[in-house]
Amino acid sequence: MLNTYFRVIVGVMVLLSVVLAVYVNINWLWFTVFIGVNLIQSAFTKWCLLETILVKLGVKKEGKGCSI
Repeated sequence: MLNTYFRVIVGVMVLLSVVLAVYVNINWLWFTVFIGVNLIQSAFTKWCLLETILVKLGVKKEGKGCSI
């Protein structure tokens, strides 16, 4: 379940930042860069902030969380 929530939230954030970059300001693409860097960081450290937040909110942890 955690993996599903993680993928949906990250996908929405990426799409939202692209839409904001197109219609508001191109600098919103920096948010997309931040998301990408965070995903790469979590692949090496096996820790991500979003996973920690979701677990504290009560989402059941199944499998490896952020690692796909």
